[in-house]
Amino acid sequence: MAEISKDELRKQIRSRSFAPVYVLFGAETYLRDAALKTIVKFAFEENDLRDFNETDVSIVGGELRDLLAAAQQLPMMSSRRVVVIRDVSIASSAASDTLKEADEETLAAYLKDPSPTAIVIFVVDELNGNRKLSKILKAGAVWIDFKTLDHAGMLAQARRFAADESVDIGETELRLLVDTVGDNVRRLHNEVVKLATAALPEKRITSEMIGSLVGNSRLVENFALTGNLLSGNKIGAMRTMKKILDDGGEPLAILGLIGSNLRKIMMAKDMMEKGADTRTIENTIKVRMSDREAFLAAARRTRVSKIHRAINRIAETDLAIKTSLSGGGTHGSRRQIEMLVSELALLN
Repeated sequence: MAEISKDELRKQIRSRSFAPVYVLFGAETYLRDAALKTIVKFAFEENDLRDFNETDVSIVGGELRDLLAAAQQLPMMSSRRVVVIRDVSIASSAASDTLKEADEETLAAYLKDPSPTAIVIFVVDELNGNRKLSKILKAGAVWIDFKTLDHAGMLAQARRFAADESVDIGETELRLLVDTVGDNVRRLHNEVVKLATAALPEKRITSEMIGSLVGNSRLVENFALTGNLLSGNKIGAMRTMKKILDDGGEPLAILGLIGSNLRKIMMAKDMMEKGADTRTIENTIKVRMSDREAFLAAARRTRVSKIHRAINRIAETDLAIKTSLSGGGTHGSRRQIEMLVSELALLN
């Protein structure tokens, strides 16, 4: 059959125009699993006896022939049967497969003549496109690839989650939330639910709520970037910066986070010079427990003059991005960040 988009899948579900076989796979497992639940829910009519007509099993330890035989059975007081086959893996090496090469004939035969009264859903954890099994499966099924969402996709998903929870969130707050959470949709959903509860009774999510309730999953990468800059590791700094940007981090947010880390290092260094003990410094600068040793080491070895110059360059870059120097838009902002990181890593 063919690949369809998530939007096309929604249309099929709304119209109850289901394909006989679906393959759900991809890195974004939260949306994959949500799609599975929705297909199963809408596959049954209100008065169908779902418990007698739904089979949901792992392929591990089972036989594909037996699982597909369940789809061939006539529905019992229901419009159709639904068979969910989980934990499917067609890996780069046959040794790691859960759907075996020995199943090729059985799979091809069913896909050629699927039951008209059943929906079979393969939930796939790994799908190597070069394998014959993968090609057989894709050729005979409707398949959806749940790729990791880009920044725009995460923003759109956050809006949907907020609407589902009946809470308001402005564009500034929406971007702050996505920048804080990163590209994990499952965590994004959990954080929106948590924020929706905190937003009662006004039902509006604020920046203050996000700052106090949502932990920043990008802080680890940002601290790695700051550490590379201070140690003069240009290659490491550029590599980390590229990953943050490729993951959807916004240049101005990256500037703010680097600047925040540098100011904390400056604060720690000042407290050291005044004789403060380590515990007092750690309690003051509020750094993750796992990062404290590296953070304090950076404060000890880095000269104040270098931190001052770095903070001044960050301020200049912030202005350059906001005034579209070197070109506006994403490309111009990214160029400014690249120039800054390259320069800071070489500061002495």
